[in-house]
Amino acid sequence: MSTDVLLVDDELHLRTATAQGLELAGLSVEHHADGRDALTGLSRSFAGVVVSDIKMPRMDGLELMQRVLAIDTEIPVILITGHGDIPMAVAAIRAGAYEFIEKPFAAGMLADAAGRAIEKRRLVLENRALKAALANRTGMDQAIIGRTDAMQRLRSQIASFAATDADVLVSGETGTGKELVARSLHDFGPRSSGRFVPINCGALPETVIESELFGHEPGAFTGATKARIGKLEYASGGTLFLDEIESMPLALQIKLLRVLQDRTIVRLGANEERPIDVRVIAATKEDLQQASERGTFREDLFYRLNVLNLTIPPLRQRRDDIPLLFQHFSEQAAARFKREPRMPDPSLISNLLLRSWPGNVRELQNAALRFALALDVDGAAPSATTTTATELPLAAQLADVERQIIAGTLSRCNNSLKSTYETLGISRKTLYDKMRRYGLGRPPPDDEDA
Repeated sequence: MSTDVLLVDDELHLRTATAQGLELAGLSVEHHADGRDALTGLSRSFAGVVVSDIKMPRMDGLELMQRVLAIDTEIPVILITGHGDIPMAVAAIRAGAYEFIEKPFAAGMLADAAGRAIEKRRLVLENRALKAALANRTGMDQAIIGRTDAMQRLRSQIASFAATDADVLVSGETGTGKELVARSLHDFGPRSSGRFVPINCGALPETVIESELFGHEPGAFTGATKARIGKLEYASGGTLFLDEIESMPLALQIKLLRVLQDRTIVRLGANEERPIDVRVIAATKEDLQQASERGTFREDLFYRLNVLNLTIPPLRQRRDDIPLLFQHFSEQAAARFKREPRMPDPSLISNLLLRSWPGNVRELQNAALRFALALDVDGAAPSATTTTATELPLAAQLADVERQIIAGTLSRCNNSLKSTYETLGISRKTLYDKMRRYGLGRPPPDDEDA
């Protein structure tokens, strides 16, 4: 079993009592009397938290923390002391301590702090694993992201179908990545040196789509002043991707069927047949067999397209891919907008895993973009009328009141940090953050001008 807490305290009875308290809280503990022994075997893969007393011979807790953070700056370190004062607390937090706890402390206080630190550490390691998985992708793994069985099967199918020259029907809900799959079929197949030409059948008016597909000669219709090559002819030697093919008019479906059978086209206003060498990949968000039964899609075209069929699973059926995809999209967005990459907290990941995602991967991508821009993932943006605290007199007044309350409480508690945060009903870290913000206490010598 992996170690949750690496405990260091030179006093045997305190070390034993602390370890027992942590174990009663369900945490596995490895304890040492000397910091140098504790460092043996500690690595970047350590998934727990280091808890150390400060006042110890040979190596004190602050030096141990420096050694731990030299191994990995994101290993949480909780420092414990019976000799704490404000400068030491500020110095410890500034140096990278996760928490600073004064003796004596309630039995559950350390376990609670350790539990939160372990959860944070778990998230750090998970994010590193996701980044490594993204960085180590090669070939189709770079294009079709996912580690679930469903996505591994999909990649295998794409690789198999890409090697052929047969037409393919790609089925999937809105936002699942049908064009991405079509591009992969093209990029990893023998036509990769040719053009990949996409056309959205649902985005073009019925009066335009025929000309877009087949092209036209001068005078073919009003406004046709010169010849135009259609998408089918333009894609010759490569791949034509017909998205939302269920939206194609029935009259045009007949002409497309003939193209698929004969591999020739006739431009509008012309009589000459032109041979084409094109692979057709069609995509639909509807069940084309049901559409053919309703009479909204030609049955013969459905069977002609349905020789090879790829079905993309919706995001709700591969939830284990959500953290990986969110990491990928948020890093992409951060790079695009020149922002520092952000690490999502466990509650956000849990929330993402529970959602139904009707918009599938596209919806998740939009959420990741908002996250990278420090907006709410649901799209809530800061109010246009919101001002910063320095611009708002009331906020400035409230901050001043808060500073006076904390300073007064510190004074009444004789500068005992433990008594202060317990009296105020806030966490230790919150107190330390506010002390730094308001310049309370006597800072260490190197922080006098901070």
